[in-house]
Amino acid sequence: MTENELSKIVVSIAYDIHTKLGPGLFESVYETIMEYELIHSKNLFVKRQSPIPVIWKNQKLDLGFRSDLIIENKLIVEVKSIEAVAPVHFKQVLTYLKLTNVKLGLLINFNEELLKTGIKRIVNGL
Repeated sequence: MTENELSKIVVSIAYDIHTKLGPGLFESVYETIMEYELIHSKNLFVKRQSPIPVIWKNQKLDLGFRSDLIIENKLIVEVKSIEAVAPVHFKQVLTYLKLTNVKLGLLINFNEELLKTGIKRIVNGL
């Protein structure tokens, strides 16, 4: 399955969650439900809160970076439930993509009245 096919599945699940629960819940709620749906409904391999190390001078450093969801080792999903997405959030996802050599990321802010305004694609050489 390609990165784009995976992203379509994630966006569809995100819309379903947002339609049923709406905005205003904690990020962990949306993240947990999304993980559940991806694994149990779509049979996808998902890593949740996966550590992302930094390699510096051939030394692996665990610095506390954690990706919300990594799907099939091809797509990183960063889940937010905040007032407004800031430029630093895009940079965060792009950094995760570079550190993991993953090509596509989705930044999803569930705290939007219309979820379509809260979904952003971030690309790393796709």
